[in-house]
Amino acid sequence: MVYTLTFNPSLDYYVSVNDFEIGKTNRTCEETILPGGKGINVSTVLNNLGIDTVALGFIAGFTGDEIAKRVSEIGIKHDFIRLRDGLSRINVKLKNYDGTEINGTGPALSDKNLTEIVEKLSQCNANDYIVLSGSVPASLGNFVYKDICEMFSKKGVNVVIDAEGEQLSNAVLCKPFLIKPNVHELMSLFNVKITSKDEAIPYMKILKEKGARNVLVSFGADGAVLIDENDEIHINYVPSGKLVNAVGAGDSMVAGFVAEYIRSADYERAFMYGICAGCATAYRDGLATKEDIVNLLK
Repeated sequence: MVYTLTFNPSLDYYVSVNDFEIGKTNRTCEETILPGGKGINVSTVLNNLGIDTVALGFIAGFTGDEIAKRVSEIGIKHDFIRLRDGLSRINVKLKNYDGTEINGTGPALSDKNLTEIVEKLSQCNANDYIVLSGSVPASLGNFVYKDICEMFSKKGVNVVIDAEGEQLSNAVLCKPFLIKPNVHELMSLFNVKITSKDEAIPYMKILKEKGARNVLVSFGADGAVLIDENDEIHINYVPSGKLVNAVGAGDSMVAGFVAEYIRSADYERAFMYGICAGCATAYRDGLATKEDIVNLLK
């Protein structure tokens, strides 16, 4: 079983606006609403690939009700914690302008809430997977992913971390199964400029030396690099296609990698599957389907 944790789920409101103008009334020509948040994206793609998954996180208000409803409609099991106060956020994403979005803040969380989510995670068994992805509310501090990773790695759970900054640098010490920074997050982590995959490898090795079993760095349209737990280096580029929307591509890469590794226990196959899953999302509206990924693998 794969459990995904999204501290701050959202309703993602995707809109297309022709000739968007600042200071003017702009009307949409296309609209889509999807449940969002990095962990939910991972669960969605895993579900598309036939992998059992449970989405965990916090929801609040009528927007939280809608998130839970839409996650259920997709067919994903969930065990969200309902907060008494606040509203789950709505994120607005302009599809015509790749990477342009307005993200809401979401409800505040407390240490009590953190204890509640750890209790939910306690249902995990050895060889299960926990995917920790996205930001953590500042009120909970910078050691949340580290504490969760340390607690469950000792139980034989495979912890996957897709985060940045101190949440990642602290958690890497606790032997996560996989970390997946993108190249910009890797540069920020070490305060360096990286212009090629070869330049990234020494820094990836440092993260392995600190504790990460597998380090996967995505380079967007330029592909990805994996250093697996056997210290083998895998470098690859992406299959050709037209970029439609890159939102969720990194989450899809994580889902593809985990899904194929569960099936084959082969890092090269998992790496290729992850790349194709990321591209399958980037090349379509919505998140990758199994058919999309298989076609790109060919």
